Amino acid sequence: MADQIRLLVVEDVPQVAQYIRGLLSSQQAIKLLDVVTDGSKVLPMIGELRPDVVMVDALLQGRVKGLTLVGRIQEAGMHVPVIVLTVPQQPVVVDPANGVHGVLGMPFTGYELVTRLQQVHQQSQVQDTSHLARMITVFAPKGGVGRTTLAFNLAVAIGQQGTRTVLIDGSLQFGDMRALLKVPMEAPSLLDLPTDRIQESDLADVLWRDPSGIDILLAPPRVEMAEMVTVRDLEKTLSLLRRVYEVVIVDTPAVVNDVNLAFLDASDTILEIVTFDSTAIHSTMVMADAFRMIGYPPTKVRYLVNRADSTGGIDPAVLSQALGRAPEHHVSSGGALVVRANNEGIPFVLADPSAQISQDLTRTASELIGAARVPAGAGRR
Repeated sequence: MADQIRLLVVEDVPQVAQYIRGLLSSQQAIKLLDVVTDGSKVLPMIGELRPDVVMVDALLQGRVKGLTLVGRIQEAGMHVPVIVLTVPQQPVVVDPANGVHGVLGMPFTGYELVTRLQQVHQQSQVQDTSHLARMITVFAPKGGVGRTTLAFNLAVAIGQQGTRTVLIDGSLQFGDMRALLKVPMEAPSLLDLPTDRIQESDLADVLWRDPSGIDILLAPPRVEMAEMVTVRDLEKTLSLLRRVYEVVIVDTPAVVNDVNLAFLDASDTILEIVTFDSTAIHSTMVMADAFRMIGYPPTKVRYLVNRADSTGGIDPAVLSQALGRAPEHHVSSGGALVVRANNEGIPFVLADPSAQISQDLTRTASELIGAARVPAGAGRR
């Protein structure tokens, strides 16, 4: 589920912990990451597990008491909302300034538990999204428009601006990024991440570190392995990556399926690539209608005209008319530079930063990062 809430519970009473597990076992809206009994271990676990919500028993015993732990989470700037469990005899007041974002009195029902978790999580997302990475999905409904090359170079250009960036190869069947960068077949891929619980430490073992300075999550090495990647796997992975990195770039194939829609739904910005080619323009128009039917706001989609200096006899005004607006970004042809850089598996923005295409894409990177955020998940209705 795209909106699945990752929950970490801090509870040292076995009966209460078991009761919570039982209430959550029959639903999918909440993912119980772990139950911690020692408050002194919680801060490192928050940094590693990246929960969406932490639930702390106010009556927690041990070296670190319940409300003391709440204060430490707040002081550490963890950017995670906390729900405090308590009993009527010891009331606790909701006080976000001191780290208490919600209160749940015992005993409680499963409905009350899930409802309170969803309320606190939603309020947290509205009030503070500054710690979540900006996600940009590079998409084109037609192949051959330079999508993968642009996605790679865009990620590198953003990384060169001092922004911690990760690139996801969303071409799960053919691994376009793996081929472009000459990555060995035995290099780990998205499939090497655990499916039950993904931790930040798992990323270090799976991500490919490109010499340009960006991290890359590669697609599986063989075509048939793509079927082993589920939408829920992707959603869990994206949830963690958006907490670890500042920008997430996704390169997607020219298809519309559940996997691609998961990427598109989660994106802040869809960067759609188009060229001065009649079939590419037609496919882009068809996709624009599909996006409207899905429910994406117009501001979620930005158009990039690749090879903008090669119009092929098509009037640029015709393209703007077909899109219903002027394209936001333009990148000129790279010619021999792009071919040489791709054959060597290096980004053209570093091979020749002074080239017009490099300057165009660097400018595009700055514009995309500076663009107003569209709420992630603004998608299918």
